[in-house]
Amino acid sequence: MTRPALRLILLGFFLISASSAPVKKTQDVNIYSFYINSTVTSRYATTIITSRVANRLNESQEIFFEVKIPKNAFISKFRMTIDGKSYDGVVKEKADAQQQYSQAVSQGQSAGLIKSVGRTLEEFKTSVNVAALSKVTFELTYEELLTRRLGKYELLINAQPMQTVADFKIDVHIHEKPGISFLEVTGGLSTNDLANAIKTTRADSDAWVTFYPTREQQTKCKDCDKNGLKGDLLISYDVERQNPNGEMKVSNGYFVHNFAPLDLQSIPKNVVFIIDRSGSMHGKKIKQTRLALLKILSDLSEDDHFGLITFDSQVDLWKRELLKATKANLDDAKSFVKKITDRGSTDINAAVLEGVNMFKRQPQAGSASILILLTDGDPTSGETNTERIMSNVRKAIGSKFPLYCLGFGYDVNFDFLTKMSLENNGVARRIYEDSDADLQLQGFYDEVAVPLLTDIQLNYIGVSNLTQNNFALYFNGSEIVVSGQITDNNVESISTEVIAISKGSKVTYQNTVTTKDVIDVPSEHEDFVERLWAYLTVKQLLDKHVLLEGPEKEAVKNEALKLSLKYQFVTSLTSMVVTKPQEGDVEVADKPKEGKESHRPPVSRYPSFTPRTGYGPPGPSDYDYDLLYASRLRVPASRPRVRGSRLRVPDFYGRSGYYAFDTPNRAPTHVTRTLVAPTQSAVLAVRNNRFLLPADGQTKPLCFDVPIPHKLKLLQDSALGFSMNGKSRGSKTGFQQIIIHYKTNHHLTINTSSINYNDGQNNVQYLWGQEPSQHEQEGIILILRDNEMDVTIGSIRVVIVLHKKRKDVFLWPAVWQQPKNVTLSGILGKDKISYEEIQGSTLKIMDNDVKASWDEMTDYRFPSAPVVRCWLVPFQAVMNGEISDFTVTQM
Repeated sequence: MTRPALRLILLGFFLISASSAPVKKTQDVNIYSFYINSTVTSRYATTIITSRVANRLNESQEIFFEVKIPKNAFISKFRMTIDGKSYDGVVKEKADAQQQYSQAVSQGQSAGLIKSVGRTLEEFKTSVNVAALSKVTFELTYEELLTRRLGKYELLINAQPMQTVADFKIDVHIHEKPGISFLEVTGGLSTNDLANAIKTTRADSDAWVTFYPTREQQTKCKDCDKNGLKGDLLISYDVERQNPNGEMKVSNGYFVHNFAPLDLQSIPKNVVFIIDRSGSMHGKKIKQTRLALLKILSDLSEDDHFGLITFDSQVDLWKRELLKATKANLDDAKSFVKKITDRGSTDINAAVLEGVNMFKRQPQAGSASILILLTDGDPTSGETNTERIMSNVRKAIGSKFPLYCLGFGYDVNFDFLTKMSLENNGVARRIYEDSDADLQLQGFYDEVAVPLLTDIQLNYIGVSNLTQNNFALYFNGSEIVVSGQITDNNVESISTEVIAISKGSKVTYQNTVTTKDVIDVPSEHEDFVERLWAYLTVKQLLDKHVLLEGPEKEAVKNEALKLSLKYQFVTSLTSMVVTKPQEGDVEVADKPKEGKESHRPPVSRYPSFTPRTGYGPPGPSDYDYDLLYASRLRVPASRPRVRGSRLRVPDFYGRSGYYAFDTPNRAPTHVTRTLVAPTQSAVLAVRNNRFLLPADGQTKPLCFDVPIPHKLKLLQDSALGFSMNGKSRGSKTGFQQIIIHYKTNHHLTINTSSINYNDGQNNVQYLWGQEPSQHEQEGIILILRDNEMDVTIGSIRVVIVLHKKRKDVFLWPAVWQQPKNVTLSGILGKDKISYEEIQGSTLKIMDNDVKASWDEMTDYRFPSAPVVRCWLVPFQAVMNGEISDFTVTQM
């Protein structure tokens, strides 16, 4: 029998779901794993969300996947994996997908969707019918270029799995070659008890942020409840800017130039505020507008000139000319602002043209002119045809200065404002009706408050297909980004020239960079410059498409469509389709009603199972994916080993705490002086395991060496009854065995081949490389991934990583979470340490002068083993003891 196909369609960002059932929050649906992994390389972020869900019922049911992603992002991959079979999304032209979508809807099949949610997020939602006692894995990948605003980049990650999840984690790795100047983590998920689940590590050009909350913690954030996490992590950072010419990166025939010079004098500005006072601005809108204007006026510089225009069906000027921002003028303007009241209809055309005339009547040489319009509705008075209004404004401005349009609320004609802004070198921004609308208005003004350069032109030799390379203004705290293709792959260098007008003079920035520089990024992201170029090009082509007409409009559309299809971006021109063949011919009523939508395949897939214990109903495979609760765990000691398929896990898990590193096979003779120096012969006789210690408030971590072999006390909490010991390997890097003890009866023994857990009565054995497994009993949570054993006991969470380096296999311990205000002992007992750089390579640590060496190491926290730099210091300088104080005789 021929199996019919069911096509599931995702139609860009403009479809609205006819109906959507809420995600089940009972134990009938178990989200047993939820990962968010984000890698940021030179501001380009790739984020993968992976959710693994089990249907615990003896009948099929619909299971939902619902996540929120940044509005500025392009979805590029989606995959559903059901019973080992993967169904990938394919991006198609919207017109091609429309018929499939209509057929699916007419047949009563659900289709995936994206819709706007709040200010900065869009919701992706899809579902699929899953057979009895079966599971599904959803994987969604999206990409975005982070924009610098007010001196920082922001990566927003939303998490709302709708239930507590035993295996929940967010991993963020940021790599910026110039160095990371500051890093901050905020948002609703950083509040209350959840703050302790966040770990940050910085090392020169890299930063890692991890968020591994326990089930108990997942109910305790600001907006969390018994259904688990609900909120955002906002990761803000900036980069070092030592080169005024900017930062150039070249890779695989593409380049990107980030230009944000510092130490420039601000250019005096002329700013005219055009404020809608029509009847629809009644109430809170007009009050918040007045508040924002009063604050903005207070922030004007004495060198600035400004004007105020209010309008409804008629236009009123505070003063006919631009006035200097003196105290007297500002006080008079504030009195005018306090008297603004709502009335009448909306004549946008006359108001904007009057603002342009103010600049024309009083041109200011050597300054930057900015026009800011705030309105909440359509033009309803005077000229009401939006096309004619845009034409009038475009001719009046004549590309001489930008027009910024702020649309207040949802009733405003935002498409009109967007197009009018783009036609005049500005942008449109929506102001949301909320208690902080005045802060939103002020925040936008802050972004354009300090112009540093005007008339910026960026020129390159030997390149083609440039993104936008001329800009009217460059503001303090922002950044100009240009990308393109290298026309000759044999060329060895690229010359750049930036010409602009600074305060009263012309400035030129020139630079030459080699094309042979290798960018240090993981292999799975080595094409990031090309994808960044494609992302930026498509964004700018879509903006042009809004402005153009006729053949030019069609040509731009075709080019944007071609790139969207090539790079599998879901944009306003494309849709994503998943074709999923129906499964078997038997028990059709119990089969998944295949249907939903999707996006293209993420980098890897993660099927998840737990070894069957012999209890519970038999499932369709040799594994039971259910979480093992204590009441169900009764496994005979003779239980056979379970073997399974291998699992790929993404690199770059940013874990914080102490970590072991291998060191070169040589004596650390670079430590010329130590606080408590070991004998030279002892140092030369052995190799070392090296541990990293994050430094509080410092970008450079500390590290120290521990000679091998030893049996080490790695971590101990006497009050909890927890201890973790490790046995290092003869003359080799790492550990051959790590044993965790909890209370008197729980023992976890981890070797390089297997893992054994004994609860005093029963013994369970796992093998590295088997299917992912979860085990929960008496406050202990064990999560086995292919090369990681994740252990949570109370408020302590550690991971043991299995490394395979060539033919060498070893274990590595790392601490993810430690209890607050509790002093732990052991090599890994310190959470962070403070130090001060005194002079040269001398550090002040705990009131002692310590000689250190700036060294390089391989960081085995991550499967990819990145290189990290640190201050290498003597063991005694940070541990307050001798090695012998941290050894044990029995594991």
